[in-house]
Amino acid sequence: MAVIVAVHIAAASLSVILGSTVLIAEKGTTRHKWLGRLWAAAMFATALSSFDIRELNRGHLSWVHGLSLLTLVSVGRAIWAIRQGNVRGHRLAMRGSFIGLVVAGATAVATPHRMLNILVTGWIA
Repeated sequence: MAVIVAVHIAAASLSVILGSTVLIAEKGTTRHKWLGRLWAAAMFATALSSFDIRELNRGHLSWVHGLSLLTLVSVGRAIWAIRQGNVRGHRLAMRGSFIGLVVAGATAVATPHRMLNILVTGWIA
């Protein structure tokens, strides 16, 4: 279990770093496109790895996994949108996915007894 949590945290951390970089990068450049592809891959890894983490509902999927499913759909929609030439739809889906990532990370840090909270605060009750 600890390995999959570590993979999940690493993929999410990489997603935050890459996502921040993509958001401030000049849009439409080769750099933006490659960083965006890496970000999407890291987001997929983050969402997919979450399905093996089942601590909230004792071995079963929980409501949090619904957010992972939403992430897969949102990032997939953003990819589809840009391939269709829908820049506005792409931008909205990517921003929404990034905001969701940041909110989920902040929530994980703020929730006592979660691995990320323990790693950041160093406190175990």
